[in-house]
Amino acid sequence: MRFLWPKRKRMEINYASSSSQNLVLAAADCSPPPPSSSSSMATTRPVKIIPLQHPSDTASYSSSSSYTKQSAVNSVVEKWKTKVKRMTWTEWIETFLPCYRWIRTYKWREYLQIDLMAGLTVGIMLVPQSMSYAKLAGLQPIYGLYTGFVPIFVYAIFGSSRQLAIGPVALVSLLVSNVLGRIVDSSEELYTELAILLALMVGILECIMGLLRLGWLIRFISHSVISGFTTASAFVIALSQVKYFLGYDIERSSKIIPLVKSIIAGADKFLWPPFVMGSVMLAILLIMKAMGKRKHLRFLRAAGPLTAVVLGTTFVKIYHPSSISLVGDIPQGLPKFSIPKEFGHVTSLIPTAILITGVAILESVGIAKALAAKNGYELDSNQELFGLGVANIVGSFFSIYPTTGSFSRSAVNHESGAKTGLSGIVMGIIMGCALLFMTPLFEYIPQCVLAAIVISAVIGLVDYDEAVFLWRVDKKDFLLWMITCITTLFLGIEIGVLVGVGASLAFVIHESANPHVAVLGRLPGTTVYRNIEQYPEAYTYNGIVIVRVDSPIYFANISYIEDRLREYEYEIDVSTSRGPEVERIYFVIIEMAPVTYIDSSAVQALKDLYQEYKSRNIQVAISNPNRDVLLTLTRSGLVDLIGKEWYFVRVHDAVQVCLQHVQNLNGAHKKSSESLVDDRPSFLRRLMKQRAEEFSSTDLETGHKSTLGSKDSDSQLEPLLFRK
Repeated sequence: MRFLWPKRKRMEINYASSSSQNLVLAAADCSPPPPSSSSSMATTRPVKIIPLQHPSDTASYSSSSSYTKQSAVNSVVEKWKTKVKRMTWTEWIETFLPCYRWIRTYKWREYLQIDLMAGLTVGIMLVPQSMSYAKLAGLQPIYGLYTGFVPIFVYAIFGSSRQLAIGPVALVSLLVSNVLGRIVDSSEELYTELAILLALMVGILECIMGLLRLGWLIRFISHSVISGFTTASAFVIALSQVKYFLGYDIERSSKIIPLVKSIIAGADKFLWPPFVMGSVMLAILLIMKAMGKRKHLRFLRAAGPLTAVVLGTTFVKIYHPSSISLVGDIPQGLPKFSIPKEFGHVTSLIPTAILITGVAILESVGIAKALAAKNGYELDSNQELFGLGVANIVGSFFSIYPTTGSFSRSAVNHESGAKTGLSGIVMGIIMGCALLFMTPLFEYIPQCVLAAIVISAVIGLVDYDEAVFLWRVDKKDFLLWMITCITTLFLGIEIGVLVGVGASLAFVIHESANPHVAVLGRLPGTTVYRNIEQYPEAYTYNGIVIVRVDSPIYFANISYIEDRLREYEYEIDVSTSRGPEVERIYFVIIEMAPVTYIDSSAVQALKDLYQEYKSRNIQVAISNPNRDVLLTLTRSGLVDLIGKEWYFVRVHDAVQVCLQHVQNLNGAHKKSSESLVDDRPSFLRRLMKQRAEEFSSTDLETGHKSTLGSKDSDSQLEPLLFRK
């Protein structure tokens, strides 16, 4: 049977609680019966409230619930079918070949020259960087050139970003070196085969996550963790390249202490020529990078690596210094097709493949989204992830190691004015030309120059500005940044990431298990209720506490919420309270508007809490639960247990009813004393009451009018909702 909600009518009804008489008895007797009577006091002034619509038939809930779930599934399927049917041939082509989006709208006169210049600029930057990052990964420079060649063309076809520049990057190179160095020596052929196999595995993972739309999983890694991780990695990368400046080998490690010890232990082998050349080249790179921040000198930033390579190679060709090590022979020609091998090591590479995939999502997709927003087009992160995956899979058959988007090259590409993926194709062509014609020249490149290129690039990864910002804004995020950075430096990359992610999840769980719970008060002159800590002018009513829970209620946080409710029962500041003078709390109103979900454990706990309150003659009222929460409460029997009359659309409606009962309680306390004193209202008071009743309820709720009398007048005289 289909479950239907009753038709909602916008109306106000007169409300008189069924429990008013017993609550009055509670004032006269220490142990009255629970509020359950259906009678009402004759003296009670009716109040006007908006009725809350309850499910008309709780017995039909079960069948309606399953029907609703089934209909929701059917609705999604139908929407998908409709979308597929409406798709044109153009949209189908764009889905499988995202490059078609910019190809069919390409403005040749406007974009061609800009894309050619951007591609040329980044391509010149990519060639020396590729060789440098390959050395960082423990591979021969030729594999860096291969990694910067094939994937670029594949990504230009399947990638959705028009400015992202992919290729070898420092962080991924460090991860490859760190993992493979523990399995096999970098001088062995197996090392290269495992790096190629790792590219295939990363590509498959990225494709699976893109097709299954699982990119959202990485959202659980906070930006603080990534910033701390990249900062620590930058120091490790820089120290690992110092050996080319010092002229002697140091221990290969991703921990800072072994690196420093190794550097100090080999100090007697120090050589001045590579140190001087490397330092000079690093200074040139940093100066050109700084000057390139100016708009009219942007080309200097991209030309820095090439300048360093040309100067270093020229010096070596002229003076032939024997103490400066060179790159050596590099094979000439394009990469040949070959199938990845050594599948027996797949198991040991899975953790690294997952980590590199995570870095790809956070770095590449994040950069791609930012560039898409700046250039005015939409980008599907899952399509982007799929494009990166295909680039890695295809590239693994042409001897690449894992590739992803580069922040520095993408920034240069964007600043150079790149409009479409054609700039990426130009980069690939330049790399192809370098492989075909220029590799004999690369033989004389000093290794200290390549190290200087790496160090100048990773200096930008040191995100100390983020640390200062976090310290100023959120100490918890700063602590997370420090934990990740320190553990990565001293315990290694894998442990650093695991600790950072674990700490990040621990913070999420802590925040979820300890949600924000606020006591609400009424803003003067309105029917709006807000947090009394945020709005000090908001006032509460004696005998009533209004609590708002700002999160879903479930098994992990219900105990905390219960404790807070018990605390608020005794911690209300009576100095800001209005209304009849009563000695304790008689009503607890729970505002459930922010509660999006409630589970069975929380429902059972609320039942227990209700019984506890009932034993102390405290009535629970529920305000504004959403549809799903109300259905859960109905199904569990909590609505009937508390009473449908204690569920309200607005907090103000609940306060009206509760305050009326509190007034009656106060009247019962004072009944004997009032019978001995003539308490007829004065003429002035009767006049004020008559004038107040002339106000419409609309005027009060909008706050345009207020009750007569001074600001400090008795709060009992301020009606909650006037009668017309």
